[in-house]
Amino acid sequence: MSDETEKKPGFFSRLFGREQPAPATTPGPEPAPAADPLTEDPNAAALQEASVAEELMAAFPGVVVPPPELADAPSLVEEPAPEPPAPKRSWWTRLKEGLTRSSSAIGGGITDIFTKRKLDADTLEELEDVLVQADLGVTVASRIVEAVGKGRYGKDIAPEEVKQILAAEVERVLAPVARPLVVDATKKPFVILMVGVNGSGKTTTIGKLSAKLKAEGKTLMLAAGDTFRAAAIEQLKVWGERIGAPVVARQQGADSAGLAFDALTQAREAGTDVLLIDTAGRLQNRTELMAELEKVVRVLRKMDPDAPHAVLLVLDATVGQNALSQAEIFGKVAGVTGLVMTKLDGTARGGILVALAARFGLPVHFIGVGEGVDDLEPFEARDFARAIAGLE
Repeated sequence: MSDETEKKPGFFSRLFGREQPAPATTPGPEPAPAADPLTEDPNAAALQEASVAEELMAAFPGVVVPPPELADAPSLVEEPAPEPPAPKRSWWTRLKEGLTRSSSAIGGGITDIFTKRKLDADTLEELEDVLVQADLGVTVASRIVEAVGKGRYGKDIAPEEVKQILAAEVERVLAPVARPLVVDATKKPFVILMVGVNGSGKTTTIGKLSAKLKAEGKTLMLAAGDTFRAAAIEQLKVWGERIGAPVVARQQGADSAGLAFDALTQAREAGTDVLLIDTAGRLQNRTELMAELEKVVRVLRKMDPDAPHAVLLVLDATVGQNALSQAEIFGKVAGVTGLVMTKLDGTARGGILVALAARFGLPVHFIGVGEGVDDLEPFEARDFARAIAGLE
């Protein structure tokens, strides 16, 4: 090859902008400057870089070079418009969806029984079986059956009418116990003790309830009284950080009654509005564990004869009839003042809340139908009655 032959710049020269020296040439007339494609087309430089990147990836397999963006190039593909945020679902919608399993079990049974059949003793007996299986309890089931049968023997009755009667009777049972949790501002701190068996959702309920009280403008302090589980202590600390509330905690295995004493002392010194105390989950038939809970209550009452001002029993709806024995035992040991029913969305046995109301008459302050903070709401008798009956 002669020296006059023009040498093409090497790959790396083009990549790093290093040009080889031009060969000596005989001076001649200077040609007219050619149009610079990089100047004429703002995308040309980027396209050239893309070509170099492709050669680099071919020369070195495994090296990934992201493609350069075109300079101010209009997109050839229309980007979809951002989707508007989903509207927040109402509590009624979430409640109805959460009670779907319970309402389907009851409503499906009612439809099967009363479609194209006249009302007689057999249909009423079948209705009672459906209601008892849904854990409404024998007493409430008998009341509903009596109301359905009144003046209707030998007549056709539509399933929808039976559901209306069911909702009315359930609301009649629940209305007296649907009472909000009232924090007495004259008691400072207002001490709330959370009790219940393992897995009922006490710690999570404390977090959700704390968020609601914080939104009302109250100052809070949390006490990690479930000293048996390190996870429960850490979980409560996370909730405390999330809502901006101090958490009184000790090492795993510490004395829970001593921790309750320290927490009440600190809450008094800080002028805190509400002190929420978590406790270890315990089975109602474990006498030694129930004795420890009794000790926590006793220590609090030595400091304040009225404390704890509220003892909330957290019940898991999925346990069905076992919730009745839990309410009875915890009521005797800790003096339960109100109920919180959780996990209603995970069971077809939501009727247990009706059986609890009929038997104990304890206030039902909150119910939960999900994991979110907004899924714990004050209990409303009419909403619950219509949702469990499958009515709009």
